[in-house]
Amino acid sequence: MLDAVLELFREDAVYPGPAEVATRSGVSLRSVYRYFEDMETLVRAAMTRHLDRLQPLFVIENPGAGPLVDRVDQLVDQRLRLYDAVAPMMRAAVLRVRSNDLIRERLEENRRGLRHQIAEVFAPELGELTAGVSREVVAALDVLLEFESMEHLRRERSMAEPAARQVLVRAVKSMLRFGR
Repeated sequence: MLDAVLELFREDAVYPGPAEVATRSGVSLRSVYRYFEDMETLVRAAMTRHLDRLQPLFVIENPGAGPLVDRVDQLVDQRLRLYDAVAPMMRAAVLRVRSNDLIRERLEENRRGLRHQIAEVFAPELGELTAGVSREVVAALDVLLEFESMEHLRRERSMAEPAARQVLVRAVKSMLRFGR
């Protein structure tokens, strides 16, 4: 049933119904409610499963090591891969974030981790800045590389991955230069 919910999200079903989940997973509607008290519980479980499976995409090996241009490329590429993997689920999560504490907590936890990752990846450059400017640069990079920015570039601006990548790489490099 969890995989059925994830498949429906991938097909842009923002809020799949219990009948759709039952049909897709090959179980009765009664079975859906036997294992999950309501659709919110089922959706939360599916989101948790999905994020757990994707944890390797959140990791960057040796952050802060190597030439700046390589680190920029590495971080932008990682965020684009992550966007491609989580976009359908994130669209659904964003709709539920205000009404669901578990989803809000998971999103906040992941976003904190991704912000921390920016600080780690660009630690050499950020270390040369005052604390205030460093926080501003991290905040700006966080906005540039968050899900909503990727969503805007890819779906609203209809940019293919290479064009979106180029925009992001330029913007990240510009922000790092700006801080100096």
